[in-house]
Amino acid sequence: MAYEKVELANVLIEALPYVNRFRGHKIVIKYGGNAMINEDLKTSVMQDLHLMHSVGMHPILIHGGGPMISNMMERLGKPSVFIEGLRVTDDETMAIAEMVLAGQVNPDIVGKLNHIGGRGVGLSGKDGNLIRAKKIDMTDDNGNPIDLGNVGEVVSINQELIDELIRDGYIPVISSVGMDDHGQALNINADYVASAVAESIQADKFVLLTDVAGVFRDFTKPETLISQLTLAEIDTLINEEIISGGMLPKIQCVVEALKGGVTHAHIVDGRVKHSLLLEIFFDEGIGTMVTH
Repeated sequence: MAYEKVELANVLIEALPYVNRFRGHKIVIKYGGNAMINEDLKTSVMQDLHLMHSVGMHPILIHGGGPMISNMMERLGKPSVFIEGLRVTDDETMAIAEMVLAGQVNPDIVGKLNHIGGRGVGLSGKDGNLIRAKKIDMTDDNGNPIDLGNVGEVVSINQELIDELIRDGYIPVISSVGMDDHGQALNINADYVASAVAESIQADKFVLLTDVAGVFRDFTKPETLISQLTLAEIDTLINEEIISGGMLPKIQCVVEALKGGVTHAHIVDGRVKHSLLLEIFFDEGIGTMVTH
């Protein structure tokens, strides 16, 4: 028993320098994948956020909810259509997406966080003009426009609103719904929203919770996980097609955030309980960290 207590003390001692290092710093977390579906993982993420906030860090959580939107559309008898990974969003689909993201997923996250003692505040991008957006432009291989409907990309983030909530001691929880200059709600990929928020508020860390353990040189060999990368190394891995497929857009978000002034970015396996704490507070993290 005494040995176990000593081990626990050693864990706290190892974490202490990181607590001191990041106290007072902003950490943007993109919340998605199994961590949003599995109840144990949901609780784990909320506990991590609460602990980070309790030791003086400033977490900001960004979430989407694609599977939940698809489930609701199926229940309503409306098919989901995707083009290059983006949901075609007509007016009816946008209404469903906004209902699910801002009316179901966001309150559920905030409720779980506050239930364990956190101070979460739920927002959509429409609140306080938080996320100004425009319809995304997409063309086919022949240069012909593709109409995705109400699918957007970020134009600007209301940094002052986020900073004010942080100063007042709250944890912003933001759904990936934006609004254009005409007041039209737009569905935006949550990875890109998180990257834009991290850049806007000059976050010290940008964390992507995913359903993979990080970047691998060979996905069939777990031992090839790359624990740390630089921007220059990313270019090489993309050219060699080691980074490809579903990892590519996530890496692009990371690159944009770092080039915009974010200090560190992390791709972390959200299927592991307390993965946020393990990556941020300990010498050997569990994912891939990207730096300048």
